[in-house]
Amino acid sequence: MAQEIERKFLVKSDAFKTEALAKMRITQGYLSSIPERTVRVRIKGEKGFLTIKGIGNESGASRYEWEKEIAVEEVNQLLKICEPGVIDKTRFNVKSGEHTFEVDEFYGDNEGLVVAEIELSSEDENFEKPSWLGEEVTGQVKYYNSMLMKTPYKNW
Repeated sequence: MAQEIERKFLVKSDAFKTEALAKMRITQGYLSSIPERTVRVRIKGEKGFLTIKGIGNESGASRYEWEKEIAVEEVNQLLKICEPGVIDKTRFNVKSGEHTFEVDEFYGDNEGLVVAEIELSSEDENFEKPSWLGEEVTGQVKYYNSMLMKTPYKNW
């Protein structure tokens, strides 16, 4: 268990793709998408995960997170009982100064949405902002993956 501190931004160009150190396809669904207890199952590359997140603090940058690796077959079974709407995306890891951004390019009903997240050790920690980084959307609930499955980007 850990407190997760991250900030989220829109991405204004695909220049990040040429800087990416790695990329991985991610498929995920939600057993519970209520903000107080988000329960997610995910296939990330060749591995499966079960993740539980608590509600965010006032700024939306910090919240409790617990994650455990589980078998991909178990994820596939759990996906069958998830709430409607599966998230499908490619995650690119892009180094910027001392930090690494996780940039998610969405598919399906969220096609066209590209979001970057950076994990920090404190909410006011400084970091290098690459040229492709756009508007900050930290704490804006509509950008949470658990909300994108309910109200996808194509419906905004």
